[in-house]
Amino acid sequence: MKLAGAAANGYFRTPDKTHTGLLIFGADPMRVAGKRQEVIAALVGPNGDEEMRLTRIPGAELRKDPAILNDAIKAQGFFPGHRVAFVEDATDGVSKVIDAALADWQPGDAQVIVTAGQLTAKSALRKVFEGHRNAVAVGIYDDPPSRDDIEQSLRDAGLEVQSRDVMDALFALAGSLEPGDFRQTIEKVGLYKRGDATPISVEDIMANAPQSAEVDVDDVLEVVASGQADKLGPILRDLYAQGVAPVTLCIGAMRHFRQLHAAASDPGGAAAGVGRLRPPVFGPRRDKIVRQASNWGRDRLERALTALTDTDLQMRSSGATPDRALMERVLIRLAMMARR
Repeated sequence: MKLAGAAANGYFRTPDKTHTGLLIFGADPMRVAGKRQEVIAALVGPNGDEEMRLTRIPGAELRKDPAILNDAIKAQGFFPGHRVAFVEDATDGVSKVIDAALADWQPGDAQVIVTAGQLTAKSALRKVFEGHRNAVAVGIYDDPPSRDDIEQSLRDAGLEVQSRDVMDALFALAGSLEPGDFRQTIEKVGLYKRGDATPISVEDIMANAPQSAEVDVDDVLEVVASGQADKLGPILRDLYAQGVAPVTLCIGAMRHFRQLHAAASDPGGAAAGVGRLRPPVFGPRRDKIVRQASNWGRDRLERALTALTDTDLQMRSSGATPDRALMERVLIRLAMMARR
């Protein structure tokens, strides 16, 4: 049978130990691995691997030696408790072997957990599990985490969120990070707040979120948008030393000034305009964008976007002027424009 959505997420947390097997498939290996770890931990507990109640079988080895799966299912361990035979990276090429193993399965045998990449609706492996009366198949897709997923991650980390702004920030963060990175971020917040009775804030989330080169790009844009042309040279030098290309900086600048223009163009004012930005902006960054949009105004922001667009076109052409010189020139021009 097939499971999806909330039913699938609930199954991963509390799987049915009487089921013969479970197939987890999807295009994103990280998402598949995360769900596989969750369900196996729920079945065998934290010591299942140490107590030899978990047998790992690579799909490539199963193709070479079909008997190893049935041996793992029937083997009796030295430790009491539920047992799992885990087949990793399976393909349609082992579907007949797995089908035979499921057909021979008896209560008390090891439960079969199988992971695979993206499988079509006509996949033989999917049909084995979807057509079995006592097995389950779950497809993992690239949908952003649901509210239930985020709340479960918070509970696992011993956290409670009471602020809507914090939950909105978590939604935005979950949509921009890989599942493993998001889970690690929540765990870091849990450690960060240990012994701290104050409610979780947006600042707590952002202080533990993964940092990237875009943070450095934001530093450059803060200097430019606030008119600090004298600070531009050293920051650009450090940014280029980290391997950030001029075209990347140009794209980041155009994105930032488009946000400012959208906020400044809103009939309700810059604050209302920032509130309508998608993805949403929170905390100190929101205040910064409101301040910059108000200071620049719509007309000057349109001129800034024109200058950035012209520079982008020049960098994409075959001109002789180096990209770094073009980018530095336009940023100095924008910083001087911010002073007026």
